[in-house]
Amino acid sequence: MKKQVLALILLAVMLTALCVPAYAEEAPAEERDLVILFTSDVHCGIDQGWGYAGLYAAKENLAKDYNVLLVDDGDAIQGEPIGTMTTGEAIIDIMNVMGYDVAIPGNHEFDYGVDRFLELTERANFPYISCNFNKEGELIFKPWLIKEIGGMKIGFVGVTTPDTLRSSTPRYFQDENGNYIYGFLQDKTGEALYNAVQKAVDEVRAEGVDYVVVIGHLGDELECSPWMYSDVISHVSGIDALLDGHSHDTEQVVMKDKDGKDVVRSACGTKLANIGVLHITRDGKISSELYNWHTSVAAPKLLGLNNTAGDAVTAASGELNEKLAEVVATATVDLVINDPTVTKVDGNPLRIIRQTETNLGDLCADAYLDQSGADIAFVNGGGIRSTIKKGDITLNDILKVHPYGNSLTVIEVTGQQVLDALEWSVHAEPGEFGGFNHVAGMTFEYDPTIESPCVQDENAMFDHVDESMQRRVRNVLVGGEPLDPAKTYTLASHDYQLLNDGDGYTMYAGANVLQNAVKLDNQVLIDYITGTLGGSVGAGYEDPYGQGRIAAVNVQEALISYITDTLGIDTVAAG
Repeated sequence: MKKQVLALILLAVMLTALCVPAYAEEAPAEERDLVILFTSDVHCGIDQGWGYAGLYAAKENLAKDYNVLLVDDGDAIQGEPIGTMTTGEAIIDIMNVMGYDVAIPGNHEFDYGVDRFLELTERANFPYISCNFNKEGELIFKPWLIKEIGGMKIGFVGVTTPDTLRSSTPRYFQDENGNYIYGFLQDKTGEALYNAVQKAVDEVRAEGVDYVVVIGHLGDELECSPWMYSDVISHVSGIDALLDGHSHDTEQVVMKDKDGKDVVRSACGTKLANIGVLHITRDGKISSELYNWHTSVAAPKLLGLNNTAGDAVTAASGELNEKLAEVVATATVDLVINDPTVTKVDGNPLRIIRQTETNLGDLCADAYLDQSGADIAFVNGGGIRSTIKKGDITLNDILKVHPYGNSLTVIEVTGQQVLDALEWSVHAEPGEFGGFNHVAGMTFEYDPTIESPCVQDENAMFDHVDESMQRRVRNVLVGGEPLDPAKTYTLASHDYQLLNDGDGYTMYAGANVLQNAVKLDNQVLIDYITGTLGGSVGAGYEDPYGQGRIAAVNVQEALISYITDTLGIDTVAAG
């Protein structure tokens, strides 16, 4: 009885949070405001946060008083076992049930290959749009579309970050000769992207729309400059709002466009922790907000939501649950991707896996070293996606750590290639970089106060190290001995980085491949934990900040500079 009362109370609170007015009678569609609900970076979190069942309930309830549209900003089909084990198909099926009106590809829509993603778009009952995703200069999708509802005409323009070439699998966008045939208008100036967005905006404006809403997968990560949302808005005119994804942030911003006009920019985080909301009133006022769900128990479970979307989620995940719940090992410590003691000012976790060593990063690198027999091993922080908590470790826990389906690969490299790779690994420090590598079989130091000597090519990939500049990396030891630039070493990682230029690691081109796609990354981790470690993780991994394999010197000075100069925040005021 108490549970039922609690559920009713929470449901009442939820409806209040959705700001649903109590009309005496249903208003005609032509008199209603418009609400555009949007999701982003769901990453297969189908039953987390609000869950798709909670989103469905919100959409249905809002539709009683508003005209409602539902759109997705990308990165929906990858990130959890249900995506990996169905190569995205299960997610598209659920999105069909949800009744999405339009979606765009994020960078991770391509993680199963371009051909597979295009197959999935044929399965989708909703259109994908993008003004910059192209094959040999020809757009793959329509750049824009118009949705008319309640007498309002909304022009949607889609845009996907050009960083996709690097942050998905570069080889997927190439022909058999290694030439890029797919692209995202990734010129270094950003002008090609700005011009494409402007062209699409102008074209849809010419069709007589009332509002133009850009659906973007751009984000606010400095590594993605000059293609961040702020770059696009400031170089384009005619946009009323930009619904954004990619960086998993939750910022609600109003900024000026090229002509000084206000543009509303909204992002809604990841894993359905929030539902993004763009509100357009009948008198033309535009605002954004988030419907938050921060309770530890997901909305569908806590509120007992039973609806069409919930049924679809249950059908999609039910067959997997028994296998995924299988306990394969135990941990006596928390293995982390987030700082265990520090949180952001908004209360969200502070992710550190992409900029500093952690015990989980060490564990993953050790697994590659152990299972390959190589001299050294690298594992990129962007490929380590979930913490393993102390206690039982299930198959699902490990699949969440490595959800991409990359494969163990070993190549021969020179010491010089290793040095260049280490420079690229820390080139974005003290900021985040998905290609920040955790290492095994070696140690090194770096100084983030030194300007990175790495030179990028036109696709933002590693090109070379400017030898006229001082290197950040120093004191590199392999097996306790100084690294020899002229010596040949064996390097273990995954095919994403070693064979497919993932995260921009192009310095391995032409390397002799000793082991090619031996087994999946999550299987590497399973075999190391259950075999070599005997099914128990703890000894040697007690320190959440790792074993001191990667040492940053002058890091405090670098952080202060990063906060004040790059982020523009007064450290005195910020504390």
